[in-house]
Amino acid sequence: MPKIVFINIDGERKEINSDIGNTILDVAHANSIDIEGACEGSLACSTCHVILDPIWNSFLEEPLEEEEDMLDLAFDLTRTSRLGCQIVISEELDGITVRLPKGSRNMLVK
Repeated sequence: MPKIVFINIDGERKEINSDIGNTILDVAHANSIDIEGACEGSLACSTCHVILDPIWNSFLEEPLEEEEDMLDLAFDLTRTSRLGCQIVISEELDGITVRLPKGSRNMLVK
C-alpha cells in the first residue's frame, strides 16, 4: 500500500496508507486532512491545491491545460503546485510528500 505524507500549514506531518487508484483528494477526505475539494474532483476549482516535494515531479505526467488553468487561480502557487484531484496514487508514488498551502480560494462560493 503506497504511503502519502501530508504536511499541514503548521508543519505537522501525517503519514497515510492509500489504495492504488485513489487521488490525493480522496485520501485527504477519507482521513480528515484539511483539503476542501469544492468541485469534488471535477477540475472546476483550485481548492484541492497541494504543493509537491520537487523530487516527485518526475514521477507524474505533466498537468493538463485545464489543471494549469485552475492552478492559475490557486492561493500560494509554486512551481511544484498541483491539484490533488489530478494525482492518482500508484506504487511509484509510495512516499509522496504533499504540503498544504497557506490558504485557498473558493471561486464556487458567492
